[in-house]
Amino acid sequence: MAINRLPPLNGLKAFEAAGRTGSFQGAARELYVTPSAISHQVKSLEEFLGADLFERKVRRIELTPAGKDYLIAVSHAIKSIEMATEKLISANSVEELKLSVVPAFLDRWLMPRLSDFTRRHPEIDLDISNSGSNNELDHNDVDMAVYFGNGDWPEVECQHLRSSVLVPVCSPSFLAQNPIHEPRDVLKYRLLQVKDRPDEWQSWFELSNISFKPAQRLMNMSSGMLTAQAARNGMGIALTDPNLTAEEIKRGTLLIPIELSLELPKSFYLVHRKDVEMTRAMEVFRAWLNQQMGIAP
Repeated sequence: MAINRLPPLNGLKAFEAAGRTGSFQGAARELYVTPSAISHQVKSLEEFLGADLFERKVRRIELTPAGKDYLIAVSHAIKSIEMATEKLISANSVEELKLSVVPAFLDRWLMPRLSDFTRRHPEIDLDISNSGSNNELDHNDVDMAVYFGNGDWPEVECQHLRSSVLVPVCSPSFLAQNPIHEPRDVLKYRLLQVKDRPDEWQSWFELSNISFKPAQRLMNMSSGMLTAQAARNGMGIALTDPNLTAEEIKRGTLLIPIELSLELPKSFYLVHRKDVEMTRAMEVFRAWLNQQMGIAP
């Protein structure tokens, strides 16, 4: 009776990722290894199979006819394993994860991506709340939170997620009526600011050594989401984090008239209490969040 031979699993994963993304670089980013590691694993798989799966060309790769056929079969197999694994985990354990997230990060970054997490991990029930404070772990039965600050909270384990920068934004109609060619031009128009962060505009102008003397009274609002919305409605110019308004900028409903970024001393952090052991649900969410943000494990 013949013995079944299975190809190396790492080679299959590298081949599937490279075939799907169309490059060793794309596969490397997805699997958190180097492009040379992907190339080596694919080469080992080709040697095992005795067939070329890719044509190596200058700065790119192309699937061979054999590679195209094999990719279909491998992709189906990996998908079947993923679905069977999710089904088994879901049938055996349902876990709850309680999250508290600062509103801007929740509404602008996390919510548009959460469907991917629930699809990948149907066994985890999410209970999400938003909070503008950085003390939710002290007063609630929250498992994890996303805070915005300096990362110096006591009794809290912090993982840096993303620094925050601010750029000026306005609507296309506003810019068409109010030309802006240099930072000094911004002072001519209505500036929108977060009431609790009155120094941001002054700090932005200091980048160009310009005295902060706006021609009009500033309009105060309670959050950065509101100032961005007001800017989108043509009410003036706001400072916003382009990572949190990426969709509006991509669609063109918000424009960046001056490419000058102010880096803030505060950042977004994923936090949990030091005296609480990480549950599987917490570890899974952290790993997924890191993958979404491109943070290597």
